[in-house]
Amino acid sequence: MGSAAQPQVIQWILDTRALWPGAKQSRELETHASRALSLLPSSTHDKVFRNYHVRDAKMVLASHLLKHYLISRTCPDIPWHDIPKYLTTDRHKKPIFLLPDGTQPVSFNVSHQAGLVVLSAVAGYAKPGQEVDVGVDIVCTSERRDRDVKSILDDRNVGWFGFVDIYSEVFAPSEVNYLKYSLLSSIPSAPKGPETTQEELVDFQLRCFYTVWCLREAYVKMTGEALMAEWIRELEFRRFVPPKPVKEEGVGGKEGTGEVRREHEIWCRGRRVDGECQVDIRSWGPDYMLCTAVRTKPDKEDGLRLVLADYEVLDLEGICGGGREEGMKLTTL
Repeated sequence: MGSAAQPQVIQWILDTRALWPGAKQSRELETHASRALSLLPSSTHDKVFRNYHVRDAKMVLASHLLKHYLISRTCPDIPWHDIPKYLTTDRHKKPIFLLPDGTQPVSFNVSHQAGLVVLSAVAGYAKPGQEVDVGVDIVCTSERRDRDVKSILDDRNVGWFGFVDIYSEVFAPSEVNYLKYSLLSSIPSAPKGPETTQEELVDFQLRCFYTVWCLREAYVKMTGEALMAEWIRELEFRRFVPPKPVKEEGVGGKEGTGEVRREHEIWCRGRRVDGECQVDIRSWGPDYMLCTAVRTKPDKEDGLRLVLADYEVLDLEGICGGGREEGMKLTTL
């Protein structure tokens, strides 16, 4: 899947919300998700079960399944049972797939929130001495909406300005100012007029907040340094606009995908860097936004030519179908 001449961008979604409904506690997945777990090494089982909430355990399980499935699809010469040998982390502890000769035939990143697990990858970029970095993030505007709206509308000590200030240590000062003072005047789709309710205004403000959060998270994950990067407050997304929500999520294919926005400027330490990478954010259904960030080094033009594909919705049966083959099972590892 992909070659040195034509690297391929892969973007997948796996929805865990309706999976394994009989499991009420994380440990119960041992029974209800036994087929899926049998495809993963026992060390991964421990990572699944240590989650207190079963919803989180499901997403961790799905995340590991997606990584294994990606490698089996893009590197068919590597047996499924050998995949864990090559899954490691880089110096920033970012998960990578690394062969003994030091090459990475596929680079990937995974994110999850509110039941959805997303994976972005670039396969087949194999230029000698060059590499590709991938970051992905997902946010859900409704997961904490009640709490967010209550703190903004009901707590006089918080309000919108106070809410933004809570996160001022991880946002650039220009982003904080944009969120506080410029949303309504700078974004044409902002709700305006006397008929606009307070909740409609707050929902729009929160969507803008989660937009810049998602953009930043995908970018820093692409670099491998995550939100602990020393330059985190010197990273700026300027003139970002939230993608419009989609009324329905859909059940597969592109049905849930909505508007894609990529007109924002990216600055880091006073230098504009959006000419060195691609970072786009798109809506999925009424509540989710997905952001992909990708770059190639040192030849940045290769990364700018990549086509960031629509997300494909996968189903568990398709991923685990091969589990019927004895050679794929990993329960003895």
